[in-house]
Amino acid sequence: MKSNGTSCKIPDKSILKKDSQLFDYSDSYQGSFSDDEGTIDSTRVGILFFSGKSKVTGLLFAIRNKIVGLFGLKTSGQMSDRQKLLNHFKCEPGEQRGLFRVFEKTENEVVLGEDDKHLNFRVSLFLDRISDDTGKKSLTITTTVKYNNLLGRVYFIFVRPFHKLIVPAMLKGMIKRIESEKSAKF
Repeated sequence: MKSNGTSCKIPDKSILKKDSQLFDYSDSYQGSFSDDEGTIDSTRVGILFFSGKSKVTGLLFAIRNKIVGLFGLKTSGQMSDRQKLLNHFKCEPGEQRGLFRVFEKTENEVVLGEDDKHLNFRVSLFLDRISDDTGKKSLTITTTVKYNNLLGRVYFIFVRPFHKLIVPAMLKGMIKRIESEKSAKF
């Protein structure tokens, strides 16, 4: 199993895999964690995706939002009372959380994203059991982008370096929160 935040391919069982040839860009990062109790599901992972961003990730998102604004794309806006919003978030298709709308959800995967005039993107949070160890799961974050016009392509040139820093950091943070919640129960 790869260490947390390692680049990998789109999981074969992911919802996004069937359309992977239609995307202009995609990447995936994977990590693993113990889930002996089987308590981590796609809803929990979806909530963890939106919680507990580090100061560095927050700064990178702020820079990203400034760049996005120059291109006329949607931004995530300011998050006020984040925990209150998360308490009511069920991670169900159609729900919106900042810039991200929930498109699809299964027991093992949540697909978030947005369609904008310049580009469409999806983020898959995919859980899978590791076959060689019954108590471990992998979490793969896959991002896909489809450009709608030249401005979308140019925009992503500027955002891509931030994306490649933010996503592995978010994955590591999510896994760290899973592990700390587990150890807090004991």
